[in-house]
Amino acid sequence: MSQKIAIIAGAGPAGLTAAYELLKRTDIHPIVCESTDAIGGIAQTYNYKGNRIDIGGHRFFSKSDRVMKWWFNILPRQGKPAADTVEKNHEIEYVAEAIVEYLCPAYAKASVGMPECSSAPAKRPAPDPEIEDDVMLQRPRVSRIFYRKSFFPYPIGITLTVAKRLGFFNTALIGCSYIWRHAFPLKDETYLDAFYKNRFGDRLYRTFFEAYTEKVWGVPCGQIRADWGAQRVKGLSLKRAVIHAVKDLLSSDFKKQQEQRETSLITRFFYPKFGPGQMWETVTKQLLACGGEVRMHTRVSGVHMKDGKVFAATLENAVTGESEQVACDYFFSTMPIKHLFGMMHPRPDGRVLEVAEGLQYRDFLTVGLLLKKLHVQEKGKKPQSDVPDNWIYIQEGGVRVGRVQVFNNWSPYMVSDRKNTIWIGLEYFVNEGGDLWIMEDKNLIELGISEMEKIAMIKREDVIDGCVLRMPKAYPAYIGSYTQLPVVREYVEKIPNLFLIGRNGMHRYNNQDHSMLTAMFAVDNIVSGRTDKANLWEVNLDDEYHEEKKS
Repeated sequence: MSQKIAIIAGAGPAGLTAAYELLKRTDIHPIVCESTDAIGGIAQTYNYKGNRIDIGGHRFFSKSDRVMKWWFNILPRQGKPAADTVEKNHEIEYVAEAIVEYLCPAYAKASVGMPECSSAPAKRPAPDPEIEDDVMLQRPRVSRIFYRKSFFPYPIGITLTVAKRLGFFNTALIGCSYIWRHAFPLKDETYLDAFYKNRFGDRLYRTFFEAYTEKVWGVPCGQIRADWGAQRVKGLSLKRAVIHAVKDLLSSDFKKQQEQRETSLITRFFYPKFGPGQMWETVTKQLLACGGEVRMHTRVSGVHMKDGKVFAATLENAVTGESEQVACDYFFSTMPIKHLFGMMHPRPDGRVLEVAEGLQYRDFLTVGLLLKKLHVQEKGKKPQSDVPDNWIYIQEGGVRVGRVQVFNNWSPYMVSDRKNTIWIGLEYFVNEGGDLWIMEDKNLIELGISEMEKIAMIKREDVIDGCVLRMPKAYPAYIGSYTQLPVVREYVEKIPNLFLIGRNGMHRYNNQDHSMLTAMFAVDNIVSGRTDKANLWEVNLDDEYHEEKKS
């Protein structure tokens, strides 16, 4: 009997997790096809002259213990200080040992010299990041909004400090606006503007949500489905923030309560030494050592159906153009739905294709700037040459940059010369083929420098070098034919060996851990013989805000 084969389109978190789980738990042979030369999809790490870019920022934390254990099994937690721990006074919870279960004995032997017959979990001392590379760092979480030359907590909350920076009169108007909207809520919350107004009031919505959200998606909030907002601000509202603020005022220890309120989200997260791509590059090494296939520069250009199932896929070499048809028993897709359905043979019916073609995406580019130092001019303070933030949301009008990452604060090993340089990433939300997308790199770098000077965060004379990185279809958009997505889901449900997983595969704004869970559940279904795929679509539907600490 020939071995069963699973073809997996895409070497991002979902695709590689599916391949790993198949190898570990079944006798199915995974063939991962990646059309580019990079592992990790949007969770890759881009290396520019030893300075690394994390596309979009990937904190490694999850409310799923299964995902957390999975990550730590690939890259164990640190047991010693990192290069910047002492100088930045970081409080780190070190571990003494790691328990690692390698995917197969062959990788265990090649990696750490374990006997080839060994397959049991192995104890080892927790890694020292100054000596070893395969390590997960623990990092402090700092993420703020920069607005009118002042920093505000993200997500926005009501504290005495926030009120001072907004102005007490303005804060009072925000409160009145909320009371009005609470008394007269908008009945139709189909779209994002109404969703935000009902939770935060019209004035706070216009101050902190409207401009930034439209910068991200490129369309008015009145055209964006509220589903996206529900995913990003679960459980958050001005009412809740005000209740917390009142409790703080009534507290006998006001200052302590204020500090706790400003850190109501997770205060630490985990992060691979060399960025998120290191996680997926390490997973790929294990897959290859243990019999799996990861074919780079290989795109899926055809998906062939017969008797209601996928029976083969056409794989095309993106460099040579050569193609071959490979038979398969299972097909996992992390590619954009519109691409998948456009290459299926025979074609789905017209309605399904129409929905798939109508799905829209937002593309993304990063301008990397290497600096001697920052020059952040915060209102009423001396210029700061450094800041503690992982990333900063740019709420200022008149600039197109949406967020700024400070890669030194993600990991000191992301920067070639961390002691003498600051490595930042300016994030732009764009449309493929639009003016920024087609702009020459040198002009994009100039734009980035000019905008950062305009909002008083850097000085031109401190710029040493720069680069540009483009990422198409980074964000599935909740516009276009998104509301008709159940038509696609219903069609796929009838194909027992076709699994849509991951962010683009399901056209859902999933975080990395959610994408992994869809892959894990798909393999669970194969192992258990479950035929319906409802559990995949239930991922990321919980009603808790993802980054909020558990009570």
